[in-house]
Amino acid sequence: MASLFISAAHKSSGKTTVSIGLNAALHRRGFCVQPFKKGPDYIDPIWLGMAAGRPCYNLDFFTAGKKETIKDFVRRSAHAEISIIEGNKGLYDGLDLDGSNSNAALASALKSPVILVVDARGTMRGIAPLLIGYQVFDPEVNIAGVIANMTGGARHESKLRAAVEHYTDIPFLGAVANDSSISLAEKHIGLIPGYEDPQARERISSIADAINENVDVDKIIDIANTAPSAATKPPAPTQIATHAGLRIGIAQDSAFGFYYPGDLEAIQATGAELVPVNTLHDRELPFIDGLFIGGGFPERHAALLEANISLRQAIKTAIEAGLPTYAECGGLMYLSRQLSWQGKSFDMVGVIPAQTNMHDRPCGRGYVKLEENTRLSHWPQVSNNSATIYAHEFHYSSLDGLPENSQFAYQVMRGHGINQTHDGLLYKNLLASYAHLRNTPSTPWVERFLSFVGQHKTTGKTLAQAMAQNS
Repeated sequence: MASLFISAAHKSSGKTTVSIGLNAALHRRGFCVQPFKKGPDYIDPIWLGMAAGRPCYNLDFFTAGKKETIKDFVRRSAHAEISIIEGNKGLYDGLDLDGSNSNAALASALKSPVILVVDARGTMRGIAPLLIGYQVFDPEVNIAGVIANMTGGARHESKLRAAVEHYTDIPFLGAVANDSSISLAEKHIGLIPGYEDPQARERISSIADAINENVDVDKIIDIANTAPSAATKPPAPTQIATHAGLRIGIAQDSAFGFYYPGDLEAIQATGAELVPVNTLHDRELPFIDGLFIGGGFPERHAALLEANISLRQAIKTAIEAGLPTYAECGGLMYLSRQLSWQGKSFDMVGVIPAQTNMHDRPCGRGYVKLEENTRLSHWPQVSNNSATIYAHEFHYSSLDGLPENSQFAYQVMRGHGINQTHDGLLYKNLLASYAHLRNTPSTPWVERFLSFVGQHKTTGKTLAQAMAQNS
């Protein structure tokens, strides 16, 4: 099972750019490449998936557990010729001091050789002790190659290569110059998602050109082929159409696009249909049985969201009428009364009686641990359902002015949530939270939400009837 783990000494070393370039370069050569991203991330996987020509999946011990993560990796790699995993932060960085949640731990568990991307700015001979230290720190980690990134030209590259080859046994695979033409565009809180960048394909192609010209891709393929199988190939998951006929609206546009591909596939595997809703341009809701509004950057599109009055009113009417709805982060912001950013306020859907305010610094960022209040929670319990939920959050906004008698599905044990103690606002058949859930055996949110949607469909009241009754 050919695989590579792309990591770095520290974050912002350029490993995302290198990973995008490798995925695109191999895809261009005709390889079936399966991209993965370590940790809870949406934006990098969007770019990696575009580069590889197939969805990028997340690998995360915190949200899914070690055994499930390995199983998922093996299953999704089964039909690929090579798998490329991009790490997050530095190789030995992770949640715990013992390194059990680190990139190195994941690389070792998957038995993937590591290519270390080193930010070489201001470094020459010093690259050697850095690499030696990383080798000695954990001999179980197979550091199989190094790529110098953001170099200052041919002379700089030659000195780096000489130091690596003289002092270490790690192959020097090439150097990528510090070139703004292949950098990815950023906005106020990070990279622009690929679907928002009109030049995304051109950027990916340019990065692939840089990798092909400056990195020994053939050697990298050889290194990937040294990876042993991580585990016995598991059987393909059984797909049972338990929710055939359900139509689930999903907000998919430039404002909302943060979804785990595996979660969307899990919805479709039940026989339910995903019905796209464009919150910027659609004037009315299609006929749906439930609505899912994921994360994104609604603040960047607030004026267009506000201008689409008819859809905002349609969504509010539907939720007030009892439409089962699930909203995460950006979706929660959209459902509030107003969104304030950069000195301006924009009217939103208004079903949540509170104001969304954007801040200069994160209000909640990182892993969260939630304890579900099963007495209040709308969604039915299912097999293997745990009351403890491991998820993540990343938001620069706060939801302010909620009534004191508001009800919540979750108590926050770790993280920030809506008000530092609670998350998962409940209103009629709406569940809205800052936490991003991931569908796993212990957190089967897809089955729970679809079962909830199905329960309301079987009452015989269609959305159209409910809306008419509520108007």
